[in-house]
Formats: sequence, C-alpha cells, structure tokens
Amino acid sequence: MTNIVNQKDIKQLLNIDKVFETIALKYGYPPDWSRPQGFISLSRIILEQQLSLASAKAHFLKLKNYLHEFSPSELIKLTDEEMRNCQISRQKAKYLRSLSNAILNGDIDLENLKKLKEKDARKLLTSINGIGEWTADIYLMFCLQAKDIFPIGDIAIINTVRELSDAETKDEIRLLSEKWIPFRSLATYFLWHYYLNKRNRASKITED
Repeated sequence: MTNIVNQKDIKQLLNIDKVFETIALKYGYPPDWSRPQGFISLSRIILEQQLSLASAKAHFLKLKNYLHEFSPSELIKLTDEEMRNCQISRQKAKYLRSLSNAILNGDIDLENLKKLKEKDARKLLTSINGIGEWTADIYLMFCLQAKDIFPIGDIAIINTVRELSDAETKDEIRLLSEKWIPFRSLATYFLWHYYLNKRNRASKITED
C-alpha cells in the first residue's frame, strides 16, 4: 500500500495546480500523517471531533494512560465518572461506547475495512453512532491510506481553500477539489500543512 505522501503523487499534484507548488516552496512537503488501523486510532479521531488538536491529544493520552489496555472490552467497563476524570465529555463517552459495542458485537471489523471498497467501508463506519462523514474521512485517509478523500466538513480545509483561491461556498470548494482527483487526500495534506505552519501550530498531529 502506497502512502498518501509520496514523490510520484506529489509531482503529479504540483503539475495539476500550482497552489501546491507555492505551499511546497514556502513550507516544504507535508508530513506523513498515517496512523495504524484499528480501535485506538479511530477512538482518537472521535476525540478530535470539534476540538483543537492539542486538547484532543491531551484527552486521548489521559484516557490511554488510565486504561490497562486500550481495547473495546476495557473501555466499555469505564463509568461515567471515570470518563469525566479522563476529560471525556458525556457525548464523546457515548460515541466511544457505541464504537466499542459495535466491535464487541461483531457489527464492524476494523481490520477488515481495508479489504472493502471505500464506499462500503464508509457505510460501515458511519453506521456507528458518533461517526459522521468527517470522522470517516479522517480514518480512511490516515489509517487506510485512501488517496482521493476531500473532507468538506473540515473547517481548517475550508478556510484554507478560501484563503488560497476564489472559491467561497462549499459547493465552489467541492467543485475546485475535483480538479485534484485522484490526489485529493494529498491535496488535503498540503492544505493542512499550510494551515498549521502559517499559524505556527505543531504539524506533528499524530505523535503519541
């Protein structure tokens, strides 16, 4: 499986749209934000919903360090109070329990998703309470290395495209992104890279 960030695809994307060449000249190429497949990574992405990366990382590490083993069977045992003590909101706790139950009940096999077509993997992911399109997009990109994902629900991506192009509405941005097919995941990485570096934020968003 080829990672999203690779020289061959970068060369083609830079030829498709010079905006990525501009980003590369200013900030270099984006890092490889790949994560392992499975429960831990998906749980972390759920915690990242509508939170800053720093806050989500802190909550994830607190939960991870509290558990003897970061697994569905162990997480499902935590009480509401234990979740709160790990800085997990009631809503996020509900989502993590939904994911844990889905795995324990055999409703989803995260290790098997890589064998499915993207649309089928997405359908399974979004069937779980708390996993919407954005969460599925991030898991497909980071964990399954899907190469043509454009997370239209990501605020940082929307703001960056507006800054770097004439596209304003989501429909205009979606239309613009079609120009980057079949490298929209790589394009997304470049846009995140620009967003984080311009704002002097740490770009290593996957380190534990």
